[in-house]
Amino acid sequence: MKALYSVGLAGVAVLGVGLMFTFQKPSLDAVQNGPRGTGMALVYNRGDEARTIAANTVPEVPQRLPNIGPRAGQVYQNVQVLGDLSVGEFARTMTYLTTWVAPPEQGCNYCHVAGNFASEELYTKGVSRRMLQMTAHINAQWTSHVAQTGVTCYTCHRGQPVPSYVWATEPPPRPGFLQTPGVQNIAAPAVGLSSLPSEPFTAFLLQDQNIRVAQQIVGRAGPDRPSVKAAEWTYALMMHMSTSLGVNCAFCHNTRNFAAWEESPPQRTTAWHGIRMVRDINNAFIVPLTPVWAANPNGPAAGPHMARLGAGGDALKVNCTTCHQGAYKPLLGVPMLADYPELRRVNATVTLR
Repeated sequence: MKALYSVGLAGVAVLGVGLMFTFQKPSLDAVQNGPRGTGMALVYNRGDEARTIAANTVPEVPQRLPNIGPRAGQVYQNVQVLGDLSVGEFARTMTYLTTWVAPPEQGCNYCHVAGNFASEELYTKGVSRRMLQMTAHINAQWTSHVAQTGVTCYTCHRGQPVPSYVWATEPPPRPGFLQTPGVQNIAAPAVGLSSLPSEPFTAFLLQDQNIRVAQQIVGRAGPDRPSVKAAEWTYALMMHMSTSLGVNCAFCHNTRNFAAWEESPPQRTTAWHGIRMVRDINNAFIVPLTPVWAANPNGPAAGPHMARLGAGGDALKVNCTTCHQGAYKPLLGVPMLADYPELRRVNATVTLR
């Protein structure tokens, strides 16, 4: 018995030594983001930085072509949103859009019928038009958030038909010991594996529920005095934003007074506009396409099969991670729109079928 006990202790000791060398202390950097003594420091994990940089590289820019000669709408049939481009610009645009969004094995045939590019048979063609209009809308109407850096299709898609980071409204789980009717205590990655409500997006990035929950008067919750539960939903959204951008709270807030706008860094105002931009995108462009995706819930018949709807049958929508993907600015601030000026001239007024 003693021999077995000794062997057991030895095994535990070996396991402990192995675990000790398996886990390493993270290498951190801190950057002051406000007056000294306020605790406003941005903390970065060097390992995460390396992964973020690797994940946010941009593709090689194809050669620019002059805006001269006949227009694409004059030469080709059924060109609805890119008809004002020159033929050369049109060909360039189709080339990089294919590499940004379409599966490599399908290429042009992901949106077009081979031999009949004017055909409307594939639903992906109409969706692509609407997404081009959305891109133009963001770059024209939401400079308060994207500034002159702008966005392109690659900002979200990164070479995939469906962006890697999307969301759908979660059906509420059955009440239980660890799962409440408010969809809480399930350690969701979207809120940093915390016990906060796991899906704050429907309330704030689709609906227009109040996000500011700080109150100056202590007392019972009411119309102007948000409840603790409401505060938890706000914190869930804040956790999502922090994780999406790879930053901590001091990126947007003064830690001595989180509620004060006049003491906050300018990034807080940019984030305020970003929340409303995402809400606008979801309601004006994504949700209206739900019937199209409901008819094609797994994408085109030719594949690849990728879900277009959530568990409740609603469209897969965008949030902060869709664009940022762990970077404080999407693609670390590379101004891709400057290399693709054609996307500024998309006809955003055409009503699509």
